[in-house]
Amino acid sequence: MKKSYSLSTLQRLPTYYHYLKGLSDSVKTISATQIAKALGLGEVQVRKDLAEGCGEGRPKVGYDRKILIEKLKKYLGCGVNTTPSIIIGTGKLGQALMGYKGFDDYGLKILAGFDVREGVVGNRIGDKEIYHVSKIEDFVKTNQIKLAILTLPDVYAQEMANVLVKAGVEGIWNFSPAHITAKKDVVIRNENLAASLAILSRQMEDKSNKVKD
Repeated sequence: MKKSYSLSTLQRLPTYYHYLKGLSDSVKTISATQIAKALGLGEVQVRKDLAEGCGEGRPKVGYDRKILIEKLKKYLGCGVNTTPSIIIGTGKLGQALMGYKGFDDYGLKILAGFDVREGVVGNRIGDKEIYHVSKIEDFVKTNQIKLAILTLPDVYAQEMANVLVKAGVEGIWNFSPAHITAKKDVVIRNENLAASLAILSRQMEDKSNKVKD
């Protein structure tokens, strides 16, 4: 049974995994101090995160990099579990996500896109076809879709979420500006890009003011 992590820890684990994978094979061992410095995190936080599911590093040696990668990979389901998914709304963001190859490393398999616009329905992004939204329910059931990604206008987000839940999806990754809800057994992740930009802008301004002071 997988250990239950806090949300904040779960958000950092993929960052550790991606960083460790990107290192040269000549790096055999790595310390929490080195990871923390490279990622701009606190050393204590890194040690705590890794200790929860990957065990403690060896004193004065650190972690065996390959073993640590495998432990993170197993927990995150990378290359082990595949989550079939679809994208609803194939504008610029939707198309970018459909064409992004990095999802494969994390076990996410996007099978198709859905839209309502003439001239878009029937097109392909790589090997993925864009279907009309009227086909969503059948596609979800036939292909056992577990996750749906929303990149459509906010006015349609909740309505589409309701359709997806009824069809049987277990998770919704929402990139629309709308904050959507669903029954308790459906996991929803609302990504508010505008809010993230506002926070980034505020932090940049605060930093600038400190430099001036």
